[in-house]
Amino acid sequence: MAGVKEELAKKAEQCKEEKSRNLNETEEQDDTGEAAGGCFPIRLLRAEEIECRISTINERGLSLLLFKDARADQRLLDEVFTPFGWKRTHQMIDGNLYCTVEIWDREKQQWIGKQDVGTASYSEKEKGQASDSFKRACFNWGIGRELYTTPFIWIPVEKTSIQRKGDKYISYNRFSVSSISYNQQREITALSIVNERGELVYEKKNPSANTNLKKEELQKTRALTSLQKKTLEKELERTGVSLETVLERYGIHTLEEMTGEIYKKALQGLKKTKTKEAA
Repeated sequence: MAGVKEELAKKAEQCKEEKSRNLNETEEQDDTGEAAGGCFPIRLLRAEEIECRISTINERGLSLLLFKDARADQRLLDEVFTPFGWKRTHQMIDGNLYCTVEIWDREKQQWIGKQDVGTASYSEKEKGQASDSFKRACFNWGIGRELYTTPFIWIPVEKTSIQRKGDKYISYNRFSVSSISYNQQREITALSIVNERGELVYEKKNPSANTNLKKEELQKTRALTSLQKKTLEKELERTGVSLETVLERYGIHTLEEMTGEIYKKALQGLKKTKTKEAA
């Protein structure tokens, strides 16, 4: 148990350090259109961890659902809490199989559990309930919860192969997520899906992409933020280069005249300069 606590303590410290860095950089990142973000214990799913399943199908096309499997849950739990920092148990209640996923809380010095019930699959009823209840319990811990923000995914018949068998329509195409993006609220903002041949069949573009570009252009001409000024002052102090030298180099007379574009160039030059002690 001591080894588990030490490992969890290390992860907690890393989380705190990352949160501190993000808080310090938030002002500048917001100005440049980059995500500030905080430290969240469960990371968002990557494209290769998400699977696609056909939901509805007819002569006009088919719709897809995005989901995660139990293996993705296990990998994420191992990654975030270590293999020894979590555990799962199953319990039958009123004929339904429930799963409880417990995480070791270092501060409270106890296991914290979250529980959910599973539904039977068409094949291997008990195994299906066990897997489904586990995945649902992991949703309660935040794993894959972003999938609830999935847009309606429709693949027209022109981009897929659909056959009719009796009164049903079927497709043997296999689909996968090639790329996915999220916003600070952990919502899906952009999504691309390809078929088994790697051909793009669905794409949702980020609506804020043009806005971010406008922010980047604006940053080139707007006045410096207080954080940028402090960063520049630290670099000037470290290198021993005077502010007057920098201003003269870019043909300006005061710090207030320095734009974001000039600031970026000046900072890059200073970072390449040795410290005054080592010079």
